[in-house]
Amino acid sequence: MRHGTIPGARGRVRPLSLLGDPVLREPCRDVTGFDAELAALVEDLFATMYAAQGVGLAANQIGESLRVFVYDCPDDEDVRHLGHVVNPRLVATDGVVIRGPEGCLSLPGLEAGTERYDHAVVEGFTVTGEPVTVHGTGFFARCLQHECDHLEGRVYADRLTGLRARRLARRISRAPWSRAGGPA
Repeated sequence: MRHGTIPGARGRVRPLSLLGDPVLREPCRDVTGFDAELAALVEDLFATMYAAQGVGLAANQIGESLRVFVYDCPDDEDVRHLGHVVNPRLVATDGVVIRGPEGCLSLPGLEAGTERYDHAVVEGFTVTGEPVTVHGTGFFARCLQHECDHLEGRVYADRLTGLRARRLARRISRAPWSRAGGPA
């Protein structure tokens, strides 16, 4: 029998912001109120992430320019990491740089080999204002770096160069959801 609540069970699924939406290109604002409104946002983030079958989701991906993200992501040892971070700061990245497939709910149906460190540390707060430190390795480290990038107004496509960047830009311009005709 499961104890406690399932994240997102009380949330509502919100529309995703897609590449081309200005909210994805602006650095997000710090959260100042740790209240019921923030708790509802976190629930909505979980509900939306699960509905879209993602492993992480930042608030600006549902149109809210606030520094919050949620995750339900395995690491390379298949250990599940579940949680959220408010006002996250990526305080450390180290280890080996690995180029691995990376996708994004705001660029649906696309992915590209993206370089990320295999270890990341994020500090921030819980929805109740308690300090939290999250350590990630492997795929989970990739997820943490990806979500922190979103809150700075970046998407994984911004990390690509050369042929990979050109290929992804062509695929974005042909995507049925594309409004921008490519990374902007």
